[in-house]
Amino acid sequence: MKIARVLFLLFISLVAGPVLAKSAVVGDVRVWAAPDHTRIVFEISGPVQHKLFSLPEPNRIVIDLSGATLDKSFSGSEYSKGIIKRIRSAPRNQDDLRVVLDISKSVKAKSFVLKPSQNYSHRLVIDLYEKDNKKKVADRVVKKKSRKMFKSRELVIAIDAGHGGDDPGAIGYRGTREKDVVFAIAKKLEALVNKEAGMRPVMIRKGDYYVGLRNRIKKARDNRADMFISIHADAFRDKRAKGASVYALSQKGASTEAARWLAQSENASDFVGGVSLEDKDDLLTSVLLDLSMSGTIEASMEMGKYVLDGLKKVGKVHKKRVEQAEFAVLKSPDTPSILIETAFISNPQEERNLLSSTHQRKVAGSIMNGVRMYFVRNPVPGTLLAGRKHTIARGDTLSGIASKYHVSLDLLKVANRLKNNHLKVGSILRIPSGSES
Repeated sequence: MKIARVLFLLFISLVAGPVLAKSAVVGDVRVWAAPDHTRIVFEISGPVQHKLFSLPEPNRIVIDLSGATLDKSFSGSEYSKGIIKRIRSAPRNQDDLRVVLDISKSVKAKSFVLKPSQNYSHRLVIDLYEKDNKKKVADRVVKKKSRKMFKSRELVIAIDAGHGGDDPGAIGYRGTREKDVVFAIAKKLEALVNKEAGMRPVMIRKGDYYVGLRNRIKKARDNRADMFISIHADAFRDKRAKGASVYALSQKGASTEAARWLAQSENASDFVGGVSLEDKDDLLTSVLLDLSMSGTIEASMEMGKYVLDGLKKVGKVHKKRVEQAEFAVLKSPDTPSILIETAFISNPQEERNLLSSTHQRKVAGSIMNGVRMYFVRNPVPGTLLAGRKHTIARGDTLSGIASKYHVSLDLLKVANRLKNNHLKVGSILRIPSGSES
């Protein structure tokens, strides 16, 4: 009986094999153009084998999909983005599908597949990178460093809107996508930082495209960021969950990251203040890395507290203290970093708040106040903010000095740890940037 069953199953597999081989259908195709690469995502009904290669003159990328068919043609302007001029396709060998990407320049192509998740089926992802792009970026960074090396500089605030492109993040009850609302908040925060004397914002993503988690850290470091802020909107199966949260890196996450950089010791000196590690043994190198990570976490926790205090004035917070977790984007060894869950997008009321431009401005404003307060209490040497000082002369008043430099009285007192308004002639006041909003 068992033998008969095995033979029957074998027969079915032989008969069904050709049918199953042609069962993959390529449906929706999405194109995302980022500054450093272009991503193409093919939505496929089932798993499929593929081969990818490039051809010159004219430049094009060819993708052969085994046993696949096409649901609809690739026509329309939505397929002409970034370096892609056109996408075309044709059957190949009667059983397969060939897709050709006509591109404007030579690229380095990478591909990978993703299994079904949430509202997505199987996906084939193609990333196209310009071959000279990395060198251009490196040249820009070197020039930027050399220009500012010997003079006071602005504080650099890296603003990271979570998710993007084919990664929508969490989805709200009304269909609100996390990637959209956090980008709106990030843009409002960018505008506030731009207005702040002595500060400059850097947007990790400037549009609707995805940036890899490690690349988010790298972009912040390439721009010599003094602070990294990643903005998200939480979700939970219970729609009653609500409130904002602020996270810093956990000690466990720090230890894991230190071990990772220790394994790449030729780069480790970048993360311990430029100290050469060539003549240090593994134990000392490990200690230096641990100290660097610990100091960064301590700064992140303090920064997170100021931001959380600001968010408490906007609405409910989920936790009263800064939490710690192993989020990948928080693992920069030398840049204080926090991740902000601005609200629960799975909560209908908070989803409505996230869609409100007024609420978005309030959230961005509370984050800006936290950023300002942190740097007022922790001025970074060599920055414009740390360089502003006022020597008290006879007749000076604290309110008059605050008015002269366009800062709030409270902020001036915080910056100088003053408990009252009494001033001593000849003493020096540090002048913070901006005013409390």
